[in-house]
Amino acid sequence: MYPEGVSDASALEREFAQLFNKVELLRSRTSMIELSGGLTNRNFRVDTPKGIYVARVSSNSSALLSIDRGSEFVNSTIAGKGGVGAQVLDYLPGEGLLVISYIQGKTFGGEDVAANLPRIAQSLRKLHALEAFDHEFNMFNTQRNYQKIVQEQGFRMPDGYLDFAPKVLEIKKAFELLFEGLVPCNNDLLPGNFIDDGEKIWLIDYEYSGNNDACFEIGNVWAEAFLPLDALEELVKAYYGGHRPEKVARAWLWALMAKYGWTLWASIQSSVSDIEFDFWEWGMSKYDLARSEFTSDYFKRALVQVRAK
Repeated sequence: MYPEGVSDASALEREFAQLFNKVELLRSRTSMIELSGGLTNRNFRVDTPKGIYVARVSSNSSALLSIDRGSEFVNSTIAGKGGVGAQVLDYLPGEGLLVISYIQGKTFGGEDVAANLPRIAQSLRKLHALEAFDHEFNMFNTQRNYQKIVQEQGFRMPDGYLDFAPKVLEIKKAFELLFEGLVPCNNDLLPGNFIDDGEKIWLIDYEYSGNNDACFEIGNVWAEAFLPLDALEELVKAYYGGHRPEKVARAWLWALMAKYGWTLWASIQSSVSDIEFDFWEWGMSKYDLARSEFTSDYFKRALVQVRAK
């Protein structure tokens, strides 16, 4: 993948001209630059006399990773119309191409997430207030599906991975209490999926979007930015408008489940993806964190706290 802002334009044109020419908005392009960051797709900034667009081309591993491109299109459209995400401008079913508006602004890193937690909470509340998304996203189901694929396909399984199944069951049982329903969620808010235009923070990339527990979103934002526990407490307080220790515990446990589940996402990707990236190393970093958290004293406290009102 070319670094952001740098590309071999002629090579990209040869590779994608036939596909991009199927979209009227992209035919008059004057330049094309590959953007960094995509692990399940390739993203391009396409400049034309009429405007700047982003073309998202999905990889060949979408089905194994439980990515439904039709749902991504529907949910991206809802987020765009709701002023939360980029506007959807065109979509070619079966071609793996989604064209969206280009948002001018600063793409976040982890330190930017830490510095903007109240503003991020505001964007999350706006997203979660939209009309229902196309389907449900549940990390327990997703993790179980990934595990089945890894086992059936003979992909690499981290040492001791299955030993934590009883811990997963404990979390699931704890979550059955004080459940407040599902809301539209992005479910994959890495720092790079926040764009700050100076007025508001946009949320992009709806590959894994679906209706989910709001605390999964909150916990995943915190975990993907690798922030300390007090930052999670701040984000929960900003989102809910007050001190909610049971929500902090719920978000922390969801973040743990996300690490556990994304570990097997990485195992699948390391076996099938055509994107140049060390997915196994990325997944093992998730697994190492999950393993330490499953065996921590805070895990026990969180299971108790999540049941408290």
